[in-house]
Amino acid sequence: MIVVAGESLIDLVPEGTAVTPLSPLTPRPGGGPYNTAVALGRMGADVTFCSRVSTDAFGVALVDGLRAAGVSDRLVQRGPEPTTLAVASVGADGSAEYGFYVEGTADRLFAAPERLPEGVRAVAFGTCSLALEPGASAYEELLRHAAEKGALTLLDPNIRAGLIPDAAAYRARFVGWLPYVSLLKLSEEDAAWLGGSPAEWLGRGPSAVVLTRGGAGLTVFTPSFEVSVPAVRVRVADTIGAGDTVNAALLHGLGDRAVASLDADAWSALLSYAARAAALTCTRPGAEPPFASELGGRGPLASELGGPGPSTT
Repeated sequence: MIVVAGESLIDLVPEGTAVTPLSPLTPRPGGGPYNTAVALGRMGADVTFCSRVSTDAFGVALVDGLRAAGVSDRLVQRGPEPTTLAVASVGADGSAEYGFYVEGTADRLFAAPERLPEGVRAVAFGTCSLALEPGASAYEELLRHAAEKGALTLLDPNIRAGLIPDAAAYRARFVGWLPYVSLLKLSEEDAAWLGGSPAEWLGRGPSAVVLTRGGAGLTVFTPSFEVSVPAVRVRVADTIGAGDTVNAALLHGLGDRAVASLDADAWSALLSYAARAAALTCTRPGAEPPFASELGGRGPLASELGGPGPSTT
């Protein structure tokens, strides 16, 4: 079982191609961890979402979306607080920026469960849930607990700078998480904001660092080698949820294998699978990750995945 821990929210996405500040907004389920959980469910993984979700109409829709994707809600807490809203601004290249409405919302009041269910092999964390208190401390507690129990842990910081009141404190806290992280995945923009390097982060705990580079593809850094794969070229509607889909593809593709056990060929196959999955997400508005059938029916193990050959250094 894979557990995805973190926030769910509603993305308000502009309609149409000639977008203006007053363009109509369409509500779509979102939030980095939520998108990752839905993507895993659509890929056919055994996945459970761990969060606090509102009982308002948006919260009902979010839980319905989990169930429709085959995601268990057994670790979802419910509360009367409103759902977080994220207003998306989509650029000409399909990239998205967000304005958040987070005060007093349900996901900020998450409480760490006393224990994880039996059979959990991996737990994923990231985005707003690790930046906003009091929930951030609860998710941090869960991260440490999962690592101590031997689960694979994936961290995607997915930086939203506007939500981080003290950048220096967050950067220090990020470094403190690394000893508990098996796989660190982040974008080039995240890496620049954090101010570190893959070599530095690898020395603090993770077995591998995956860097997403937009149209330039993906690169993994390990203590022994680097492997890069190209992006899959598609007509981009927007990039909402693409990085979250990469998280899901990495976790699903790993199967039961340890991150440190993958060689360069296995990483090339796994990154190529993630690139295909992310590309499909980019072809439709909002966070709409692909289903297993759209990914060619590939199996969950990296060695079974096809894709372009590696660029290895």
